Amino acid sequence: MSKLPFNQGQPQFIPLTSFIRYPEAEMLARSQAFYADIKRRKTIREFSAQPVPRQVIENCLLTAGAAPSGANHQPWYFVVVADPSLKKQIRAGAEAEEREFYQHRAPREWKDALAPLGTDADKAFLEIAPYLIAIFGQKKTVLDDGSEIKNYYVPESVSIATGFLISALHHSGLATLTHTPSPMNFLNQLLDRPQHEKPYILLVVGYPAENCMVPNIGKKTLADIASFL
Repeated sequence: MSKLPFNQGQPQFIPLTSFIRYPEAEMLARSQAFYADIKRRKTIREFSAQPVPRQVIENCLLTAGAAPSGANHQPWYFVVVADPSLKKQIRAGAEAEEREFYQHRAPREWKDALAPLGTDADKAFLEIAPYLIAIFGQKKTVLDDGSEIKNYYVPESVSIATGFLISALHHSGLATLTHTPSPMNFLNQLLDRPQHEKPYILLVVGYPAENCMVPNIGKKTLADIASFL
């Protein structure tokens, strides 16, 4: 349960003092530098077991928590798992769902789309990587007094926060994998989360294994993803 991190009733406003306006030349340089850095990001499936400082994860989670959200309800919750026995249980649950998916639920075209990436039901990285971050979306916020408030734009808000989190982890020098076994309800039970929270993503976090290999794939061009009218 929690208290809402905003004022209910009459809104209060304060002067914007945190915004920094850069000269256009610096804006261009900063945008190019950020793109060059984020372009290096690769999804990996071969992780090292090397420990990662917890404070780095904490700072990245605070970054995720700074994301915009519907009505500022911040409808997300992150469960960080480092315990080996719990990671083993998560792997077992995820692989059970993945085997069912690959054997019975996945249409042929989806299997064909995944084939070049070499994915299958075996998810050893769930035990090897030092951290798993289960990302939940909250349909409602339960306050300390037991009252409930509906949350809005939950999938959109959680998606934005996840993007912030992945970018922050990459910026900090870590690699990630967005793992989405379906369904993921087993995470509610294993991680003791209420049913009004929906697990969206299991984010695998750590360093790449030595000699880690990644698919040689590219991204769409600007013309493919955007237009200016």
